Amino acid sequence: MLGIALVNMLVALDQTVVSTALPSIVSELRGFEFYAWIASAYLLASVVTVPVFGRLGDYFGRKRFVLAAVIVFTVASALCGLATSMPFLVAARGLQGVGGGMMVGTAFASIPDLFPDPRARVRWQVIMAAAYGIGTAAGPSLGGWLSQHFGWRSTFLVNLPVGVLALYFIWAHLPNYRRETTGEVRIDWTGAVLVALVLGGFQMFIEAVPKEGLTGGNLLLGGLVMIGAAALLVCERRATHPIVPLDLFKDARLVTLFTLSTLSGFVMFSLIFFAPLLLQGGFGLSPQQAGLLATPIAACIALGSVINTRIVIHMPKPTLILSIGFSLLVAASVGLALATPVTPHVYLEFAMAAVGIGLGFILNNLNVFGQEIAGRERFGITTALLQSTRMVGGMLGTSIVATIVNRRYLAGVEDSLRVLGEPAASTWLPHLSDPRILIDETLRDSLLAQLAKAGLNGAGLVDAARHVLVQSIHIGVMLTGGAALVAAFVVRRIAHITFRRSGS
Repeated sequence: MLGIALVNMLVALDQTVVSTALPSIVSELRGFEFYAWIASAYLLASVVTVPVFGRLGDYFGRKRFVLAAVIVFTVASALCGLATSMPFLVAARGLQGVGGGMMVGTAFASIPDLFPDPRARVRWQVIMAAAYGIGTAAGPSLGGWLSQHFGWRSTFLVNLPVGVLALYFIWAHLPNYRRETTGEVRIDWTGAVLVALVLGGFQMFIEAVPKEGLTGGNLLLGGLVMIGAAALLVCERRATHPIVPLDLFKDARLVTLFTLSTLSGFVMFSLIFFAPLLLQGGFGLSPQQAGLLATPIAACIALGSVINTRIVIHMPKPTLILSIGFSLLVAASVGLALATPVTPHVYLEFAMAAVGIGLGFILNNLNVFGQEIAGRERFGITTALLQSTRMVGGMLGTSIVATIVNRRYLAGVEDSLRVLGEPAASTWLPHLSDPRILIDETLRDSLLAQLAKAGLNGAGLVDAARHVLVQSIHIGVMLTGGAALVAAFVVRRIAHITFRRSGS
């Protein structure tokens, strides 16, 4: 459990430490158009690998895959720290996502192997919550402090010592449980390739359409994704050992859980990746200040998980805890959408705390409920699909919110510059349309000096750009609140799930 907990800490550190450093990364390497891809590359690679290795773990045991996952993730973290350009960083994040997907698909499925009784499993989740809490609580402030004093590269390199410790404990102590199989296991490589192509094409489609519209190329891409999805269905029906067992989707309760997992990922990743941009770019805070304000998200995920383990096993309707969690996310999203640069920091911390507690009530319970429904032989693939759907939701969330922010920010800056008339508006648009000026103090000072030479009120134009960025992110945050509200109502469809005691 200590080894698995350290794996959990690696995932938590990566999500929170890096998110705080994202504005600094964009400032140095440039390329704001790649902002969402720093998140999306990791999520896409994880989405592809989670179900594949979750299923392979069901067949061949999980230990070897957990060890390989930690090695890949740690090496990829080092490559991220050495990145010299945004495309290089995106590629390294993709490799990191492969390792992260392998970890999520195998390490978390090892817990029900060790604790078949769901009530005992819920109690042991305290260790997972503590590890996740340490990683996430330390992440925002650590990421802000590291990026401010040692540069953003150190936020990736911090994964290395944790990865080495996780590798030792997994290698030395995790049992190599492997269920008995009858006959030869034929790995569904065709299904695995089709999963990768369909999800990759879908990601490209949702990135391209908001930017370019329904062009001929995008329509062709959408058609290819649909054809690939149809081919995947045919392939999985015929496979003797399918990567994605289609019979799982015949259970309405599991389908509902997959839907809730998608919505939770949409909300969680959108808030984690765009809250720092709101605080730094919109409100003008330093990376360290933004990290400290975001810390309650992380700390309260652990707090919510600990509270959850104490109460959920005693509830006549355990799924009620999911409704409470999603309701907290709705309230937090509304609170952040109403925040302004003059909003007291205590108010912001309460909103961040609500996000954390809400996620603490949701994340572990989705896994436990899914494992309870699916049964022992499908622990791995069910856990993997829950993680995959969460990452698909995150992929959708970060892409859609990034598109909204980019388009709304550009349009708002254009409107602000119209008062200058032509040709001044066209001259200064390329400078002010890059949000890096709101994050990079050196770049901003240089622009202010140039505007002053031209006889323009540079401070007023920068303040106008900040206002537009805040409005843009507010729209995205309200969208995440809407997704959480939908999830709160969808929970009603699984209200009858209860915990059974296991005699195994």
